[in-house]
Amino acid sequence: MKVLLLTGLGALFSAYYWDDNFEPARLQGARVLLTGAAGGAGVGEELAYHYARLGSHLVLTAQAEALLQKVVGNCRKLGAPKVFYIAADMASPEAPERVVQFALDKLGGLDYLVLNHLGGLPAGMQARSAQATHWLVQVNFLSYVQLTKLALPSLTDSKGSLVVVSTLLGRVPVSFSTPYSAAKFALDSFFGSLRRELDVQDVNVAITMCVLGLRDPASTVEGVSPYHLPP
Repeated sequence: MKVLLLTGLGALFSAYYWDDNFEPARLQGARVLLTGAAGGAGVGEELAYHYARLGSHLVLTAQAEALLQKVVGNCRKLGAPKVFYIAADMASPEAPERVVQFALDKLGGLDYLVLNHLGGLPAGMQARSAQATHWLVQVNFLSYVQLTKLALPSLTDSKGSLVVVSTLLGRVPVSFSTPYSAAKFALDSFFGSLRRELDVQDVNVAITMCVLGLRDPASTVEGVSPYHLPP
């Protein structure tokens, strides 16, 4: 399927440019934890390269260690002063705590938490089984909640930002995506409510929801990347 809609990746960074006072130097030295930084449709990888080019300190996580190592090497070429990685499977309830603690230990705190990971069903798992629903909700919703709760104290101290990458399936229900779509709807509701709570409590942590439309994964990087690696 060719591109029907894409509102997410560009929004992550163009949102910064909507502010007339934005300067790229604001992200220089920023401490960023980015999930889903390798594999999938390539969105997380491209985000890592954006932050690297802007001089941010990075902790990258994804499930595939070999792919993460490649992204880390490219980020260093693009100018990231510090890049660390930790392989983690967000289907494990213990993974979020391990990832956030690793980031805090390596960077000394966080200015940005960028939640971009997602998971489809593992091979052999029945799509409508209770096991499948539990797995999809853990990866695509509960792990987001865990990571946020663990990182929020540091983000509060730094008056940082939380960026959540979601999909159109969290806004428009479609057939044969019941558990996944339910997890994405929950994501939208959770962070919408959290934004209001933080505002009421006068907590200066920004929350940005970015919604990706339907896209041919093979053309994601080709279509959105403005940066090229140096030779």
